[in-house]
Amino acid sequence: MRRISVEAVVVLLAATVLLMAVLETMQLVAQYSTLADVRTAQQPSLAEIARVHTQLDALAGETARLAAAGNANAKAVVDEMQRQGITLRPPAAQP
Repeated sequence: MRRISVEAVVVLLAATVLLMAVLETMQLVAQYSTLADVRTAQQPSLAEIARVHTQLDALAGETARLAAAGNANAKAVVDEMQRQGITLRPPAAQP
């Protein structure tokens, strides 16, 4: 019966660990690339969300300002929003 030397076992184990590390690194690089592509694809949507958020803030602020000035329709909108748990505040005075 032929015996396998300790050196051969150590070399085989080292080669296996190295191969696993290389494969894991390749998988991580592929995942990173995919993640970067997804992030790039989301940029237009994020820009659109920011634009809509700004417009909505302006609309809500103007509605609150009109309600504070006595507009009955705006007051009804503000009251309904408050009933639903949403507070509309007039925009801060700009210096």
